[in-house]
Amino acid sequence: MNVPQEGGPEIIWDPRYEWKAVLLLGLAFGLVGLDRWILAPLFPAMMADLHLGYADLGGLVGVLALSWGLFAILFGRLSDRWGRRRVLIPALVLFSLLSGITGFAGSLAILLLARGAMGAAEGAFCPTSVAATGEASHPRRRGFNQGLQMSSFALMGFGFAPIIATQLLTVVPSWRYVFLIVGVPGLILAAILFRVLRDPPHLAHGAPARPAPWGEAARARNVQVATIALFCAMSCIFVMGAMVPNYLVDHLKLAPATMGFVMSGMGWGGFVGEFAIPGLSDRIGRRPAAILAFVGAAISVWFFAHAPAAALSLFGWLILTAFFGIGLLALLTGPVATEAVAASLTSSAIGIVSGMGEIFGGGVAPVIAGMVAERHGIASVFWVPLVGLALGAIVSLAIRETAPRRIGTDA
Repeated sequence: MNVPQEGGPEIIWDPRYEWKAVLLLGLAFGLVGLDRWILAPLFPAMMADLHLGYADLGGLVGVLALSWGLFAILFGRLSDRWGRRRVLIPALVLFSLLSGITGFAGSLAILLLARGAMGAAEGAFCPTSVAATGEASHPRRRGFNQGLQMSSFALMGFGFAPIIATQLLTVVPSWRYVFLIVGVPGLILAAILFRVLRDPPHLAHGAPARPAPWGEAARARNVQVATIALFCAMSCIFVMGAMVPNYLVDHLKLAPATMGFVMSGMGWGGFVGEFAIPGLSDRIGRRPAAILAFVGAAISVWFFAHAPAAALSLFGWLILTAFFGIGLLALLTGPVATEAVAASLTSSAIGIVSGMGEIFGGGVAPVIAGMVAERHGIASVFWVPLVGLALGAIVSLAIRETAPRRIGTDA
Protein backbone atom coordinates (compact mmCIF):
# COMPACT_ATOMS: atom_id res chain seq x y z
CA MET A 1 0.00 0.00 0.00
CA ASN A 2 1.35 3.43 -0.97
CA VAL A 3 1.19 6.13 1.70
CA PRO A 4 1.93 9.86 1.22
CA GLN A 5 5.02 10.96 3.11
CA GLU A 6 5.33 14.63 4.01
CA GLY A 7 8.43 16.18 2.50
CA GLY A 8 9.27 13.17 0.31
CA PRO A 9 8.00 10.57 -2.13
CA GLU A 10 5.29 8.04 -1.45
CA ILE A 11 6.44 5.06 0.61
CA ILE A 12 5.29 1.47 0.44
CA TRP A 13 3.69 0.56 3.73
CA ASP A 14 4.36 -3.03 4.84
CA PRO A 15 1.99 -4.14 7.66
CA ARG A 16 4.07 -7.21 8.51
CA TYR A 17 7.23 -5.16 8.88
CA GLU A 18 5.30 -2.56 10.88
CA TRP A 19 4.39 -4.90 13.71
CA LYS A 20 7.82 -6.56 13.76
CA ALA A 21 9.62 -3.21 13.88
CA VAL A 22 7.37 -1.81 16.61
CA LEU A 23 7.73 -4.99 18.69
CA LEU A 24 11.51 -5.25 18.45
CA LEU A 25 12.18 -1.53 18.86
CA GLY A 26 9.77 -1.50 21.78
CA LEU A 27 11.64 -4.34 23.49
CA ALA A 28 14.93 -2.52 22.91
CA PHE A 29 13.56 0.72 24.31
CA GLY A 30 12.37 -1.25 27.33
CA LEU A 31 15.94 -2.34 27.95
CA VAL A 32 16.99 1.32 27.77
CA GLY A 33 14.54 2.00 30.59
CA LEU A 34 15.61 -1.04 32.61
CA ASP A 35 19.33 -0.33 32.35
CA ARG A 36 18.79 3.33 33.14
CA TRP A 37 16.38 3.14 36.07
CA ILE A 38 17.63 0.00 37.81
CA LEU A 39 19.95 2.47 39.57
CA ALA A 40 17.26 4.18 41.67
CA PRO A 41 15.86 1.14 43.56
CA LEU A 42 19.41 -0.19 44.03
CA PHE A 43 20.67 3.11 45.39
CA PRO A 44 19.69 2.59 49.05
CA ALA A 45 21.98 -0.49 49.03
CA MET A 46 24.70 1.35 47.10
CA MET A 47 24.67 4.29 49.53
CA ALA A 48 25.97 2.18 52.41
CA ASP A 49 28.56 0.37 50.29
CA LEU A 50 30.05 3.41 48.55
CA HIS A 51 29.22 6.09 51.16
CA LEU A 52 26.96 8.11 48.86
CA GLY A 53 24.29 10.75 49.59
CA TYR A 54 21.17 12.21 47.98
CA ALA A 55 23.20 14.76 46.03
CA ASP A 56 25.27 11.91 44.57
CA LEU A 57 22.07 10.22 43.40
CA GLY A 58 20.99 13.44 41.71
CA GLY A 59 24.43 13.68 40.10
CA LEU A 60 24.34 10.10 38.77
CA VAL A 61 20.90 10.59 37.29
CA GLY A 62 21.92 13.98 35.94
CA VAL A 63 25.18 12.94 34.26
CA LEU A 64 23.43 10.18 32.33
CA ALA A 65 20.72 12.59 31.23
CA LEU A 66 23.22 15.25 30.17
CA SER A 67 25.22 12.86 28.01
CA TRP A 68 21.97 11.34 26.69
CA GLY A 69 20.82 14.80 25.64
CA LEU A 70 24.03 15.77 23.88
CA PHE A 71 24.32 12.51 21.96
CA ALA A 72 20.62 12.45 21.10
CA ILE A 73 21.07 15.77 19.32
CA LEU A 74 24.28 14.64 17.61
CA PHE A 75 23.19 11.16 16.53
CA GLY A 76 19.66 12.22 15.68
CA ARG A 77 21.25 14.19 12.87
CA LEU A 78 23.79 11.51 12.00
CA SER A 79 21.14 8.82 11.66
CA ASP A 80 19.38 11.04 9.10
CA ARG A 81 22.65 10.89 7.15
CA TRP A 82 23.93 7.37 7.85
CA GLY A 83 20.71 5.41 8.22
CA ARG A 84 19.00 3.85 11.24
CA ARG A 85 20.80 0.50 11.34
CA ARG A 86 24.28 2.00 11.58
CA VAL A 87 23.31 3.88 14.73
CA LEU A 88 20.75 1.67 16.47
CA ILE A 89 22.54 -1.67 16.61
CA PRO A 90 25.97 -0.45 17.88
CA ALA A 91 24.22 1.80 20.43
CA LEU A 92 22.20 -1.14 21.77
CA VAL A 93 25.33 -3.26 22.16
CA LEU A 94 27.25 -0.45 23.84
CA PHE A 95 24.70 0.57 26.47
CA SER A 96 24.11 -3.09 27.38
CA LEU A 97 27.83 -3.59 28.00
CA LEU A 98 28.06 -0.36 30.00
CA SER A 99 25.19 -1.42 32.23
CA GLY A 100 27.22 -4.47 33.21
CA ILE A 101 30.35 -2.36 33.72
CA THR A 102 28.44 -0.28 36.30
CA GLY A 103 28.52 -3.33 38.55
CA PHE A 104 32.32 -3.12 38.77
CA ALA A 105 32.37 0.49 40.01
CA GLY A 106 34.26 1.00 43.25
CA SER A 107 33.79 4.76 43.65
CA LEU A 108 31.51 7.64 42.76
CA ALA A 109 33.94 8.78 40.06
CA ILE A 110 33.81 5.43 38.24
CA LEU A 111 30.03 5.37 38.56
CA LEU A 112 29.80 8.82 37.01
CA LEU A 113 32.05 7.82 34.10
CA ALA A 114 30.15 4.60 33.42
CA ARG A 115 26.71 6.20 33.63
CA GLY A 116 27.82 9.13 31.50
CA ALA A 117 29.07 6.81 28.76
CA MET A 118 25.90 4.76 29.03
CA GLY A 119 23.83 7.91 28.56
CA ALA A 120 25.74 8.68 25.36
CA ALA A 121 24.83 5.29 23.87
CA GLU A 122 21.20 5.52 24.98
CA GLY A 123 20.99 9.06 23.65
CA ALA A 124 22.10 7.85 20.22
CA PHE A 125 19.53 5.05 20.35
CA CYS A 126 16.51 7.13 21.41
CA PRO A 127 15.74 9.50 18.50
CA THR A 128 16.87 6.97 15.91
CA SER A 129 14.55 4.27 17.23
CA VAL A 130 11.55 6.60 17.50
CA ALA A 131 12.15 7.79 13.92
CA ALA A 132 12.44 4.18 12.73
CA THR A 133 9.12 3.32 14.37
CA GLY A 134 7.42 6.31 12.76
CA GLU A 135 8.78 5.32 9.36
CA ALA A 136 7.49 1.77 9.72
CA SER A 137 4.00 2.94 10.74
CA HIS A 138 0.93 3.95 8.79
CA PRO A 139 0.27 7.69 9.41
CA ARG A 140 -3.03 6.94 11.17
CA ARG A 141 -1.18 4.88 13.78
CA ARG A 142 2.01 6.90 13.99
CA GLY A 143 1.25 8.43 17.38
CA PHE A 144 -0.06 5.17 18.80
CA ASN A 145 2.87 3.09 17.51
CA GLN A 146 5.53 5.54 18.65
CA GLY A 147 3.85 5.72 22.03
CA LEU A 148 3.60 1.93 22.18
CA GLN A 149 7.29 1.59 21.41
CA MET A 150 8.25 4.13 24.07
CA SER A 151 5.81 2.66 26.61
CA SER A 152 8.18 -0.23 27.18
CA PHE A 153 10.66 2.27 28.68
CA ALA A 154 8.21 2.95 31.47
CA LEU A 155 7.13 -0.67 31.85
CA MET A 156 10.69 -1.97 32.18
CA GLY A 157 12.35 1.07 33.75
CA PHE A 158 9.73 2.00 36.31
CA GLY A 159 7.51 -1.08 36.45
CA PHE A 160 9.83 -4.09 36.41
CA ALA A 161 13.12 -2.47 37.49
CA PRO A 162 12.12 -1.89 41.16
CA ILE A 163 10.74 -5.41 41.42
CA ILE A 164 13.69 -7.00 39.62
CA ALA A 165 16.18 -5.02 41.71
CA THR A 166 14.63 -5.70 45.11
CA GLN A 167 13.99 -9.37 44.37
CA LEU A 168 17.43 -10.06 42.90
CA LEU A 169 19.02 -8.45 45.95
CA THR A 170 17.54 -11.28 48.01
CA VAL A 171 19.28 -13.98 45.95
CA VAL A 172 22.58 -12.47 44.70
CA PRO A 173 25.56 -11.49 46.89
CA SER A 174 25.33 -7.73 46.20
CA TRP A 175 23.87 -4.98 44.03
CA ARG A 176 26.80 -5.38 41.63
CA TYR A 177 25.47 -8.65 40.23
CA VAL A 178 22.15 -7.02 39.35
CA PHE A 179 23.84 -4.64 36.90
CA LEU A 180 25.69 -7.56 35.29
CA ILE A 181 22.49 -9.57 34.82
CA VAL A 182 20.39 -6.82 33.25
CA GLY A 183 23.01 -6.06 30.60
CA VAL A 184 22.72 -9.47 28.90
CA PRO A 185 19.32 -9.24 27.09
CA GLY A 186 20.37 -6.23 25.03
CA LEU A 187 23.17 -8.18 23.36
CA ILE A 188 20.72 -10.87 22.28
CA LEU A 189 18.22 -8.35 20.95
CA ALA A 190 20.92 -6.53 18.97
CA ALA A 191 21.58 -9.71 17.01
CA ILE A 192 17.87 -10.06 16.18
CA LEU A 193 17.54 -6.41 15.10
CA PHE A 194 20.55 -6.86 12.83
CA ARG A 195 18.55 -9.40 10.83
CA VAL A 196 15.18 -7.58 10.81
CA LEU A 197 15.63 -3.81 10.85
CA ARG A 198 15.42 -1.89 7.56
CA ASP A 199 16.38 1.62 6.63
CA PRO A 200 13.56 3.78 5.21
CA PRO A 201 13.35 4.30 1.43
CA HIS A 202 14.99 7.72 1.48
CA LEU A 203 17.99 6.22 3.33
CA ALA A 204 18.01 2.69 1.94
CA HIS A 205 20.85 3.46 -0.48
CA GLY A 206 22.57 6.08 1.64
CA ALA A 207 21.60 9.56 2.67
CA PRO A 208 20.30 12.07 0.12
CA ALA A 209 23.01 13.84 -1.84
CA ARG A 210 21.77 17.17 -0.55
CA PRO A 211 20.36 16.52 2.94
CA ALA A 212 18.12 19.17 4.45
CA PRO A 213 20.04 21.51 6.75
CA TRP A 214 19.85 20.69 10.45
CA GLY A 215 18.83 24.28 11.17
CA GLU A 216 15.45 23.66 9.53
CA ALA A 217 14.58 21.22 12.30
CA ALA A 218 15.84 23.56 15.02
CA ARG A 219 13.74 26.43 13.63
CA ALA A 220 10.49 24.47 13.34
CA ARG A 221 7.90 25.94 15.70
CA ASN A 222 6.68 22.66 17.16
CA VAL A 223 10.26 21.48 17.70
CA GLN A 224 10.95 24.57 19.80
CA VAL A 225 7.69 24.35 21.73
CA ALA A 226 8.02 20.59 22.31
CA THR A 227 11.58 21.08 23.59
CA ILE A 228 10.46 23.51 26.29
CA ALA A 229 7.40 21.44 27.13
CA LEU A 230 9.50 18.28 27.43
CA PHE A 231 11.82 20.02 29.88
CA CYS A 232 8.77 20.73 32.03
CA ALA A 233 7.50 17.14 31.77
CA MET A 234 10.88 15.62 32.56
CA SER A 235 11.23 17.78 35.65
CA CYS A 236 8.36 15.67 36.94
CA ILE A 237 9.19 12.16 35.81
CA PHE A 238 12.93 12.19 36.35
CA VAL A 239 12.73 13.82 39.77
CA MET A 240 10.02 11.38 40.83
CA GLY A 241 11.90 8.39 39.43
CA ALA A 242 15.16 9.36 41.12
CA MET A 243 13.96 10.65 44.50
CA VAL A 244 10.78 8.75 45.36
CA PRO A 245 12.53 5.47 46.32
CA ASN A 246 14.47 7.26 49.07
CA TYR A 247 11.40 9.33 50.00
CA LEU A 248 9.46 6.12 50.59
CA VAL A 249 12.23 4.40 52.58
CA ASP A 250 13.71 7.34 54.50
CA HIS A 251 10.72 9.64 55.03
CA LEU A 252 7.71 7.31 55.05
CA LYS A 253 9.72 4.39 56.54
CA LEU A 254 8.45 1.77 54.09
CA ALA A 255 10.30 -1.54 53.80
CA PRO A 256 12.46 -1.95 50.66
CA ALA A 257 10.13 -4.61 49.21
CA THR A 258 7.13 -2.33 49.75
CA MET A 259 9.04 0.53 48.15
CA GLY A 260 9.63 -1.68 45.11
CA PHE A 261 5.91 -2.39 44.85
CA VAL A 262 4.97 1.30 45.09
CA MET A 263 7.63 2.37 42.58
CA SER A 264 6.37 -0.19 40.09
CA GLY A 265 3.28 2.03 39.80
CA MET A 266 5.36 4.39 37.66
CA GLY A 267 5.94 1.56 35.24
CA TRP A 268 2.35 0.40 34.97
CA GLY A 269 0.96 3.91 34.68
CA GLY A 270 3.67 5.02 32.28
CA PHE A 271 3.29 1.89 30.16
CA VAL A 272 -0.38 2.66 29.50
CA GLY A 273 0.13 6.41 29.29
CA GLU A 274 2.86 6.24 26.66
CA PHE A 275 0.54 4.74 24.08
CA ALA A 276 -2.76 6.05 25.46
CA ILE A 277 -1.81 9.76 25.44
CA PRO A 278 -0.27 9.78 21.93
CA GLY A 279 -3.09 7.48 20.75
CA LEU A 280 -5.65 9.90 22.19
CA SER A 281 -3.83 12.73 20.41
CA ASP A 282 -4.34 10.89 17.09
CA ARG A 283 -8.06 11.54 17.65
CA ILE A 284 -8.43 14.78 19.64
CA GLY A 285 -5.23 16.51 18.48
CA ARG A 286 -1.70 16.95 19.81
CA ARG A 287 -2.30 20.24 21.64
CA PRO A 288 -5.45 19.25 23.64
CA ALA A 289 -3.81 15.95 24.65
CA ALA A 290 -0.68 17.75 25.89
CA ILE A 291 -2.61 20.26 27.99
CA LEU A 292 -4.79 17.54 29.48
CA ALA A 293 -1.74 15.45 30.40
CA PHE A 294 0.13 18.33 32.08
CA VAL A 295 -2.87 19.21 34.25
CA GLY A 296 -3.52 15.56 35.13
CA ALA A 297 0.11 15.00 36.10
CA ALA A 298 0.21 18.08 38.34
CA ILE A 299 -2.93 17.03 40.22
CA SER A 300 -1.56 13.51 40.68
CA VAL A 301 1.81 14.71 42.04
CA TRP A 302 0.09 16.95 44.58
CA PHE A 303 -2.03 14.09 45.92
CA PHE A 304 0.96 11.71 45.99
CA ALA A 305 3.01 14.21 48.02
CA HIS A 306 0.18 14.45 50.59
CA ALA A 307 -0.69 10.75 50.70
CA PRO A 308 -0.15 8.79 53.94
CA ALA A 309 2.31 5.92 54.27
CA ALA A 310 -0.18 3.46 52.80
CA ALA A 311 1.22 1.37 49.94
CA LEU A 312 -1.98 1.07 47.90
CA SER A 313 -2.74 4.80 48.05
CA LEU A 314 0.81 5.75 47.07
CA PHE A 315 0.77 3.12 44.32
CA GLY A 316 -2.45 4.52 42.87
CA TRP A 317 -1.34 8.15 42.80
CA LEU A 318 2.01 7.17 41.30
CA ILE A 319 0.21 5.25 38.54
CA LEU A 320 -1.75 8.39 37.63
CA THR A 321 1.34 10.60 37.81
CA ALA A 322 3.18 8.32 35.42
CA PHE A 323 0.17 7.83 33.14
CA PHE A 324 0.03 11.54 32.39
CA GLY A 325 3.69 12.47 32.89
CA ILE A 326 5.35 9.66 30.95
CA GLY A 327 2.58 9.85 28.36
CA LEU A 328 3.76 13.41 27.73
CA LEU A 329 7.28 12.19 26.99
CA ALA A 330 5.96 9.91 24.25
CA LEU A 331 3.64 12.55 22.81
CA LEU A 332 6.24 15.32 22.63
CA THR A 333 9.22 13.29 21.39
CA GLY A 334 7.05 11.11 19.14
CA PRO A 335 4.30 12.53 16.92
CA VAL A 336 4.74 16.22 17.83
CA ALA A 337 8.43 16.17 16.87
CA THR A 338 8.00 13.77 13.95
CA GLU A 339 5.26 15.82 12.27
CA ALA A 340 7.07 19.13 12.76
CA VAL A 341 9.53 18.51 9.89
CA ALA A 342 10.02 16.75 6.56
CA ALA A 343 10.84 13.03 6.44
CA SER A 344 14.56 13.68 5.92
CA LEU A 345 14.75 15.49 9.26
CA THR A 346 12.59 13.36 11.56
CA SER A 347 15.43 11.86 13.60
CA SER A 348 17.09 15.28 13.82
CA ALA A 349 13.88 16.82 15.18
CA ILE A 350 13.36 14.01 17.69
CA GLY A 351 17.00 14.31 18.72
CA ILE A 352 16.68 18.04 19.36
CA VAL A 353 13.50 17.66 21.42
CA SER A 354 14.59 14.64 23.43
CA GLY A 355 18.18 15.86 23.73
CA MET A 356 17.42 19.34 25.03
CA GLY A 357 14.69 17.94 27.25
CA GLU A 358 17.16 15.47 28.72
CA ILE A 359 19.83 18.10 29.29
CA PHE A 360 17.58 20.48 31.19
CA GLY A 361 14.72 18.34 32.48
CA GLY A 362 16.52 15.04 32.96
CA GLY A 363 19.95 16.50 33.77
CA VAL A 364 19.43 19.72 35.68
CA ALA A 365 16.14 19.00 37.49
CA PRO A 366 17.34 15.89 39.41
CA VAL A 367 20.49 17.76 40.46
CA ILE A 368 18.35 20.62 41.77
CA ALA A 369 16.05 18.14 43.51
CA GLY A 370 19.05 16.43 45.11
CA MET A 371 20.27 19.74 46.52
CA VAL A 372 16.77 20.58 47.75
CA ALA A 373 16.60 17.19 49.51
CA GLU A 374 19.97 17.75 51.17
CA ARG A 375 19.05 21.22 52.46
CA HIS A 376 15.32 21.03 53.18
CA GLY A 377 14.55 17.33 53.48
CA ILE A 378 13.50 14.86 50.84
CA ALA A 379 9.80 15.62 51.29
CA SER A 380 10.43 19.05 49.74
CA VAL A 381 11.47 17.73 46.31
CA PHE A 382 7.88 17.62 45.01
CA TRP A 383 7.89 21.38 44.46
CA VAL A 384 10.27 20.85 41.52
CA PRO A 385 7.83 18.75 39.45
CA LEU A 386 4.80 20.80 40.47
CA VAL A 387 6.34 24.04 39.19
CA GLY A 388 7.55 22.33 36.02
CA LEU A 389 4.14 20.84 35.21
CA ALA A 390 2.34 24.12 35.73
CA LEU A 391 4.70 25.85 33.30
CA GLY A 392 4.31 22.97 30.84
CA ALA A 393 0.55 23.38 30.65
CA ILE A 394 1.03 27.01 29.66
CA VAL A 395 3.74 26.23 27.08
CA SER A 396 1.54 23.56 25.45
CA LEU A 397 -0.93 26.22 24.36
CA ALA A 398 1.60 27.18 21.67
CA ILE A 399 1.69 23.74 19.97
CA ARG A 400 0.60 23.95 16.33
CA GLU A 401 -1.87 21.17 15.51
CA THR A 402 -0.45 18.47 13.20
CA ALA A 403 -2.49 15.32 13.92
CA PRO A 404 -3.42 13.89 10.46
CA ARG A 405 -7.05 13.26 11.42
CA ARG A 406 -7.40 16.82 12.70
CA ILE A 407 -5.88 18.53 9.66
CA GLY A 408 -7.18 16.14 6.99
CA THR A 409 -3.97 14.45 5.77
CA ASP A 410 -4.58 10.89 6.99
CA ALA A 411 -5.46 9.34 3.65
